[in-house]
Amino acid sequence: MANSSPALLLNNEIRNTGLNDSQAVNSVVVHPLVLLSILDHHTRRQEGAGRVIGTLLGRRDGDKVEVTNCFAVPHAERDEEVAIGKDFNRQMLALHLRANRNETVVGWYATAFPTEDGEDSSNSCLANTSSLIHEFYTGECEDAAMDSPVHLVVDTSLVNDSVALKGYISSAVTLNGEPLANMFHEVRLLLKSSESERIVVDEMIRSMGGDANANEEKKEEEESTNSLQVSMEKLLEMLETASDYVGKVVDGTLDADDAIGNQIADTLSSIPRIRPEVFDKMFSDSMQDLLMVSYLSNITKTQLTIAEKLNQALDQE
Repeated sequence: MANSSPALLLNNEIRNTGLNDSQAVNSVVVHPLVLLSILDHHTRRQEGAGRVIGTLLGRRDGDKVEVTNCFAVPHAERDEEVAIGKDFNRQMLALHLRANRNETVVGWYATAFPTEDGEDSSNSCLANTSSLIHEFYTGECEDAAMDSPVHLVVDTSLVNDSVALKGYISSAVTLNGEPLANMFHEVRLLLKSSESERIVVDEMIRSMGGDANANEEKKEEEESTNSLQVSMEKLLEMLETASDYVGKVVDGTLDADDAIGNQIADTLSSIPRIRPEVFDKMFSDSMQDLLMVSYLSNITKTQLTIAEKLNQALDQE
């Protein structure tokens, strides 16, 4: 890509973007999956790479943009020039849209540039090449309800033992109709997790405790299994009680109660009618999927443990 106007950072404060209220993006909501994917991309970057970039996927609702997914995009930067893998981005986007048509391109992410000791980390968030990349994603967002793509910057320098996130949108600075620069404005950024994401994140945090939490996790797993067994036994007992009541009413042993009959009818009507052989197949398939996920999870844990041991051995050498 050719040279473009420089990128200017307004400052670190959140300000009005200067756009109409109907157009301005005031907040960006990021899901944990996005942050983990970016950190994984940064960890696997090529040696000597200054930063990594990728495409953000999600949806816009009024003045709020929710980022639910992302994927890495290869690129190369040299001085004031940048090259982006446009074909790769197009192919990955097509594959993602096949899986979830509700997601659209809402912007792009980048990790912060490495800084020297004592250097202000805010200066590493943007570069002149950021304008070039931003112009590319402006074209990618033309079909979406986005007047300006969101730029998410992840600072991986681990200052204060934390990962800093910042969100920006840009507006053009012109003089006599000629573009001079792109002004990046910081917008409010929130982290939000769905119920399933929260469960996974909590499990990851617990697993970081190592052997100290191993026995506790095993105990919790056993308690969960016992709770499931107790629940199934209670359900079976309730079904037997209801069946016995219906049998006695049909035989004339007990007088019919309309309220109880309506409750039983409502409960039965809420259960989908599935043939026994179909239910057995569905249950078997679900069980196989669960076992496969558990198997792959154990393999991943084993690989990570081996990699950690190898890294420790290499460091000692």
